[in-house]
Amino acid sequence: MKKYFLLSFSVMFFCTAFAQEEVTKSGWNFGALPTITFDTDLGFQYGALVNLYDYGDGSRYPNYNHSLYFEVSRFTKGSGINRFYYDSDELFKGLQTSVDISFLSDQAYDFYGFNGYEAVVNSDWFDDESDAYKTRMFYKYDRKMFRFKVDLEGKFVGENWRWAAGINLLNFKVGSVNLEKLNKGKKGDDVLPDVDGLFEKYQDWGIIPEEEANGGFVPELKAGLVYDTRDNRPNPMKGIWTEAVIVAAPEFLGGESSFAKLSLTHRQYFTLIPNNLSLVYRLAYQTTVAGDVPFYYQTQVITSVLKGAASEGLGGAKSLRGVRRNRIVGDGFFYGNLEARWKFARFQFINNNFYLGLNGFMDFGQVTKKIDVNFPPVTDPRIDYESMYYNEGAESMHVSYGAGLRVVMNQNFIVAIDYGMAADERDGDSGLYIGLNYLF
Repeated sequence: MKKYFLLSFSVMFFCTAFAQEEVTKSGWNFGALPTITFDTDLGFQYGALVNLYDYGDGSRYPNYNHSLYFEVSRFTKGSGINRFYYDSDELFKGLQTSVDISFLSDQAYDFYGFNGYEAVVNSDWFDDESDAYKTRMFYKYDRKMFRFKVDLEGKFVGENWRWAAGINLLNFKVGSVNLEKLNKGKKGDDVLPDVDGLFEKYQDWGIIPEEEANGGFVPELKAGLVYDTRDNRPNPMKGIWTEAVIVAAPEFLGGESSFAKLSLTHRQYFTLIPNNLSLVYRLAYQTTVAGDVPFYYQTQVITSVLKGAASEGLGGAKSLRGVRRNRIVGDGFFYGNLEARWKFARFQFINNNFYLGLNGFMDFGQVTKKIDVNFPPVTDPRIDYESMYYNEGAESMHVSYGAGLRVVMNQNFIVAIDYGMAADERDGDSGLYIGLNYLF
């Protein structure tokens, strides 16, 4: 059975906590988080996250003038994250400017089929201790993605209404899992068998078109409106953040097909105990409004601003914690998150402001517009599509719940640890996530 061992070290060590008045920060500050993980099939992951903040003369603290984020991490068998992210409202006066340049490689990218619960997940097929075992890679494929993204926001009406615009260039390269590479150095039962997984079967059945099976280029143009009354961007105690965004990928810019998607997201923050306890929620809806979307793009979650390296869902660290990554894939979907956030301790260490936070959460989501799935006529009596691969009409709300810990320096550098559990075994069991920032 696949096993995960997670170990995370933070450079922000502390021994004692004292209730002190918060220090106003100025100039450049940074936080760093080296991580080590292990996966039976991918190997050890090693690397680091570094976030630099420029607070200028300190008059705007905790708001910053410039933020520079760097992440480089590798798995010993090839997967990795390479990312640079820049965010500032001072680069161009009157404009919030965000730039993301990333190369993300994943030799075992999760693929469970389309339309949520209608896609049957047979856990015995990837459990190497089961009599029905096929391969641990049955619901995986190899995916590499390069992303260049520029987002701009400026005032539209008054202090709270803003316009959003941007360009996003995505290049996907996908294919079957590289078994030769993953099997290097393995012997006996640890060797992954050379059998077709769901990705290969969907190609054979014509569900994934031949022209999409190796990936492609997606050039996006984005436009939207944002209403923002938050009192603090990293972890608001009150306010609203609502946005409507349209993304269009025109074929004349070099894409394989033209399509357009609409995304509506509403986030609201309520103070229950001033400075310490808040109740927050996010509701989002996304759907295709025109054209045909390539299968490799359907996992993308669209927002006005990209905060983390991953922009995929639903399921996993950034959407439904505890649900299998990419479990819910559709042409349109709805999702939401409800959280209680408590800052239970504040202190100063090495001349920086810290607080510790706990959060309890419930996440949920569902496909609202299905991807067409047409299976060929049954020619093999051993194949029963309904019980083995697809259960039409089974989709319903997916729910998960859990709790998390936050270690926060100077209100902006946020080390996040979340543990989520799926409410339905069809979505998996549970997940532990270690990274940066609040979910929204």
